[in-house]
Amino acid sequence: MQIPLDSDLLRVFLVVADTGNVTRAAKDVGRTQSAVSLQVKRLEENIGTPLFARGPRGVALTESGRQLLPYARRIVGLMDETTAAMRRKPLDGPVRIGIPEEYGDTVLPRALAAFAESQPKVDVTVLCGYTAQQMQALENDMLDLAVVFDWSIETRGEVLFVDPTVWVTSTVHKLHERDPVPIAVYGRSNWCRDFAIRSLEQHSRPYRVAYSCDTSGGLKIAVTAGLGIAPLSRSNIPADCRELTLEDGFPPIDSSRVVMRRNAYHASPAVESMANVIRSAFRPAQQPNLR
Repeated sequence: MQIPLDSDLLRVFLVVADTGNVTRAAKDVGRTQSAVSLQVKRLEENIGTPLFARGPRGVALTESGRQLLPYARRIVGLMDETTAAMRRKPLDGPVRIGIPEEYGDTVLPRALAAFAESQPKVDVTVLCGYTAQQMQALENDMLDLAVVFDWSIETRGEVLFVDPTVWVTSTVHKLHERDPVPIAVYGRSNWCRDFAIRSLEQHSRPYRVAYSCDTSGGLKIAVTAGLGIAPLSRSNIPADCRELTLEDGFPPIDSSRVVMRRNAYHASPAVESMANVIRSAFRPAQQPNLR
């Protein structure tokens, strides 16, 4: 018959293990030395083996004690985490967030959906759009958080991820070999003129605008369909396409930083929790999955 382990006994066990002294452990937990010794004895009886070797200067873990130690830490940690979660007030209120289209079908929707499911009282509103659109919405108090691309010298906001923009070609159509090379660009974008097109002009690369649109999805369609090469973030290169490098005669366009910016006038626990969710979605360990 298995006897369930008492979490209070495991707590005392951890304090004794960390201090190496029953007297100091008793002081730390606010109990008498005899009470602590009795709890350790009860735990040893439940497990069926000694956990400490007694000596003149204190106690040391036995082999069984060392084996129990990591499990005890996990159990007590989980109990504390569960207690904190149950006592925590559920979040509520609105959270308005802007996200780039480039990540609109990858990590961010999964993160936002998980947040919405775990916080049903929070009203999440998402604007999926390009950087200029989001910045205008943030300035007009229509967003609480905005995930945007920033290629300026001095970045304002929290850098989440560095995602360079590069020229991309279809491995099937190989349009980059044509002269002039057909390009697909954003139709209403100063960035395309100042960065993408300028990168070609600085390297004396003849080009012609063969396709224009207002979304990165449109650019990906243009590349995969063989209508032109396009400037895309490195994490968003479609299947059957590849980055064009200097060896192909195409320089990198920029080193865009993905930045989270905040509305300074609308801070709340719900907004802060959403910021943590977004931050986690862009952790370095997850970056290979952004595609």
